Amino acid sequence: MKPTHLIPALALALSLAACGGDSDQPAKDTPADETADHGTEADDHGHEAGEVASTVIPAEIAEKSGIKTRPVGPGVIADEHEVQGLLTAVDGRVAQISARFPGPIRSLRANAGDQVRAGQTLATIESNLSLSTYSVTAPISGVIVERNASVGGLASEGTPLFEIADLSQLWVDLHIFGADAQHIQPGVPVTVTRMSDGETLLTTLERVLPGMATASQSTVARATIDNTDSQWRPGTAVKARITVAQQPVDLVVPLTALQSMDGREAVFVREGETYQARHVELGVRDATQVQILSGLSVGEEVVVAESYLIKADIGKEGAAHEH
Repeated sequence: MKPTHLIPALALALSLAACGGDSDQPAKDTPADETADHGTEADDHGHEAGEVASTVIPAEIAEKSGIKTRPVGPGVIADEHEVQGLLTAVDGRVAQISARFPGPIRSLRANAGDQVRAGQTLATIESNLSLSTYSVTAPISGVIVERNASVGGLASEGTPLFEIADLSQLWVDLHIFGADAQHIQPGVPVTVTRMSDGETLLTTLERVLPGMATASQSTVARATIDNTDSQWRPGTAVKARITVAQQPVDLVVPLTALQSMDGREAVFVREGETYQARHVELGVRDATQVQILSGLSVGEEVVVAESYLIKADIGKEGAAHEH
């Protein structure tokens, strides 16, 4: 059990113990011969053959424990490829600024990290040719990513003083290995995830580059992301899911709904405050959900969060029946 769920799980167990049901009632006397003649088999959880495994959890306790349900319905199963990549500045959105004429630098008016606009003065230089001072201005709007100058230093003709990048958009270069490259074409959806905090955004694959990345021997697929909030930084490693195809299906549940019961996959269906285990036959799946072939009907309420608490409580009830 995950540590973050210890308190809800303990609260659920204590509350259900307090709600006890019939567990404290004395068992009725059963003649020995009747027991011998009409014995029943029990499953791994102590439930008699043919008995439906279920438990009752008051709504207030379910809410405090984080148990959530969702109606079963149609959905789309995605054929996805998990890849990694790197954010880079977009070609044509980076500019290097040099001195037009050599001479000493008289002033600097911007530092690395500053946002500047096109035409803004970045430095003044005294020309060795005319002995007059001229201004060096920004050719594009963006952020200064490098400054290679100091006041009083000598600016040589053609030597970059500043580098400016427009980072309002970035390229995502994704590395695809082996045969996966044959299945990935431009125009498909891509979900990009920032590794530092899990933030995601959706974009579209624009092109698959013709060459191979020399170091990794991978095919590079490229997409563009919006970065107007400046939260995505060039050089950052990211992961992504490239959706190659999508298959509509009649019934889906999230993977979080599944639990193993008696060696088979099961979900828990809620009716009022009763949670009933239901064995299901599974079809295709993706990273987050799975197709249901049989065992459920459209509209039934299925537990999609903290389903393991339901399994644990049914197991506890089964153990009580064994005694």
